[in-house]
Amino acid sequence: MPTRRTLDEINAKIRTQTAVVETAEAFKQRVAQSSVGEALAAVDVVTTGTFEPMESSGAILNIGHTDPPIKIRDCRLDGVPAYAGFGAVDLYLGASQPADSGNPGDNVPMRDRGGGHVIADLVAGKAVQLQATGHVTDCYPRGKLDTTISRETINQFYLFNPRNLYQNFIVGVNGGDRPLATYLGPLQPNLGNAVYANSGALSPLMNDPHLNVVGIGSRIFLGGGIGYVAWEGTQHFPLQKRLPNDTPIGPAATVALIGDAKQMQPQWVRGCYFKGYGPSLMLGIGMAIPLLNEEIARHCSVQDKDLVAPVMDFSIPRRVRPTFGLVSYAQLKSGRLTLNGQTVRTAPLASIYLSRQVAAELKDWITQGQFELTAPVAPLARDRAFLAQDTWNPQGGLS
Repeated sequence: MPTRRTLDEINAKIRTQTAVVETAEAFKQRVAQSSVGEALAAVDVVTTGTFEPMESSGAILNIGHTDPPIKIRDCRLDGVPAYAGFGAVDLYLGASQPADSGNPGDNVPMRDRGGGHVIADLVAGKAVQLQATGHVTDCYPRGKLDTTISRETINQFYLFNPRNLYQNFIVGVNGGDRPLATYLGPLQPNLGNAVYANSGALSPLMNDPHLNVVGIGSRIFLGGGIGYVAWEGTQHFPLQKRLPNDTPIGPAATVALIGDAKQMQPQWVRGCYFKGYGPSLMLGIGMAIPLLNEEIARHCSVQDKDLVAPVMDFSIPRRVRPTFGLVSYAQLKSGRLTLNGQTVRTAPLASIYLSRQVAAELKDWITQGQFELTAPVAPLARDRAFLAQDTWNPQGGLS
């Protein structure tokens, strides 16, 4: 009989520290040496991970009421504008919000710093300068505030990220004659390099292509603390075309994530900056996949050679860009591609080394009984299509 388990059975084993947990890479190797059925019988949980820029991220902060009280209208955190259109002292700081350049109209270049750096500083326990002006009312008479805050002095500090964990992405190249500064980093002219963003077979949603396990309420590793899937992410596109192994051939599902930043660890939350493009936030995110049946185990057995991504030419400044076709993640991770008869160097935007560490740390949490798995309270949408946005056509690129 095929092996079948329930989530309750797995969590009972986690509580007694008898669950068998393997990282995605170890499980894939086990399958390659035996079979999906044998690997399923031997392993209860597979852990996945990635460490990559997640620019559609941000933090909710409540700084607490001042005396006299202030209703914040405009705010800067270490020079980075924060959104104040909530309650009196509630703020939202976007990871990709750049620091102010100085006075409007001057020629001072923007500092290589943004919201992601401020979030990372707060996670690390550092003090951050807060400068705010208030909307003066009878109940909020204070007009200005200049102080410092830290994660210890504010009430709430949690990440709420509208779009993380792209289930697959694109590979960027530059077929033009000048360097390009992009959200994938610098792309050199004349196909001088190729950059890919996804961690491939390690990536969480690549191991659950039809979202059979991941859903609203799924507990995850987020920035070194515990987080949850809050909703589908923006640009969620589960109807992407797929290979026979069910994995998408371009950008597909995404998730919105939430988690208490006061519990997070600095090594998994880092500000970053792309020259000529802007700031972002590097995040470590891991998901644990319970091996409930053979279909889930089969999806977790997928290898880099079985996953593909589209190669897009960023030298064409349009939404629809020319494509050089599909390449496997095994090719990408080899460090070289051949495009138009030319050898092109490849590099990952995600840190494969740190992605492995995320999966390993999550494995340790589970084997030590510190992290149980949750059943989703509701599934993520599986029938969402873009409205007048990109879909992938293997013959004609994005259309």
